[in-house]
Amino acid sequence: MVRRIASYIVVQRAPVAAGGNVAIGGRGDLHRRKIRYFNMKVAIIGGTGFVGSYLVEALLERGHRPRLLVRLGSESRVELSAQAELLTGDLGDHDVLRRLIAEADAVIYNVGILRQFPSRGVTFKKLQLDGAMTAADLARNFGVRRFLLMSANGVETATTEYQRTKLEAEEHVQSLDLDWTVFRPSVIFGNPRGRNEFASMLKRDVIDSPLPAPLFYTGLLPTDAGAFQLSPVHVKNVAAAFAGALETKDTFAKTFTLGGPGDLTWKEILTRIAGACGRRKLMLPVPVFAPSIAAALFDSFPWFPISRDQLRMLTAGNLCRGDEIFNLLGIEAIPFDEVALAYLCEGSTRPRPSANRA
Repeated sequence: MVRRIASYIVVQRAPVAAGGNVAIGGRGDLHRRKIRYFNMKVAIIGGTGFVGSYLVEALLERGHRPRLLVRLGSESRVELSAQAELLTGDLGDHDVLRRLIAEADAVIYNVGILRQFPSRGVTFKKLQLDGAMTAADLARNFGVRRFLLMSANGVETATTEYQRTKLEAEEHVQSLDLDWTVFRPSVIFGNPRGRNEFASMLKRDVIDSPLPAPLFYTGLLPTDAGAFQLSPVHVKNVAAAFAGALETKDTFAKTFTLGGPGDLTWKEILTRIAGACGRRKLMLPVPVFAPSIAAALFDSFPWFPISRDQLRMLTAGNLCRGDEIFNLLGIEAIPFDEVALAYLCEGSTRPRPSANRA
């Protein structure tokens, strides 16, 4: 169970440099600061998307006070906004980031994109690496020692730019004098609340399509079609892990994987999504090189459903367990079954394509 620490610990805080700017990398004259592990002010960067909405909810349920960086015009996307503090700005606005982090007790960096569109300024490097590095540097210099980072399972292979930027962000956070925790989830599912989400996108793009569902395979023969495996983890379990980890030193300087209680093949996942809505879906083997060729031509366009890197990561599989952190915090893992997938038939699973911030 979570060990709530009803006492303060003393840490060091670096001052703001002259003119109100943080001297990244500098230490300056340190002064004493107390932070706590209950009723914490938690700065969340990436709190308006799918996972972020559940993070805000989980933190409030545990008595913490979320402080969110919110892009102009996105204020209505914040769950329980009346109970959270909103600061309007974006990752490029360092003045707002300073204000967000300076008075926080902890920072959660939960920014991630599924695809990048450089012409729009939406890149893995900018959002997953540079933003994380800036937030971590600011936290270090303001003496906000507690820092939680959303990464992804499988980043250690570093075979795609998505994985490389996530891994480099981990390495930077771990190199600083912070009480850091890194989470590496497999694919995350749960009611999307109007955002993009793994199972609802598959329902929309695959199950609801008049075409047969593709069972991808990588070899010459379709003997292993649709056999690659994933470990879907429920978004409520992910949010509970983040919120609970804030309250115990047992998570300091540790990396936790977050996977559901069962490993499922691609075919099993599609079957369960269809079954959740009382349907059966025709499925046919498809060599992965066919959509890969199409992706090479069109994945720079937002309307194309998948990128080459996404296909590569998908067919490589994504297996992990969440047992270590779930057992530590007393979290019961939610299975990827028809009960948990009931939201797919509630008529709200068709969000418009976007940059898919987490």
